[in-house]
Amino acid sequence: MESLDRNYVIALYDLYGALLTDKQRNYFEDYYFMDLSIGEIALNYSISRNGVFDQIKRSVLALEDYENKLGLHKKLLKIENLDIDKSLKESIFNILMED
Repeated sequence: MESLDRNYVIALYDLYGALLTDKQRNYFEDYYFMDLSIGEIALNYSISRNGVFDQIKRSVLALEDYENKLGLHKKLLKIENLDIDKSLKESIFNILMED
């Protein structure tokens, strides 16, 4: 399952997780945040292991697609690497994250 760096996937979820379906968010959170196995998630939701695997895989692909289209993670990294005052970086970050 772990073809991408776990921290990167979680960072994408923090940015774009609200765009996933409820089911995708539940499976993603159980797998990445609760550290449940595919089998444990399948038992909890009474579905097949393959069904859980597919949903998590689709979730990660969707998160990558959002990043490819919107590039928020890439922009945040650029802001983080700017040689400017920390409070200014935080202000820029907050503007990007506004609703």
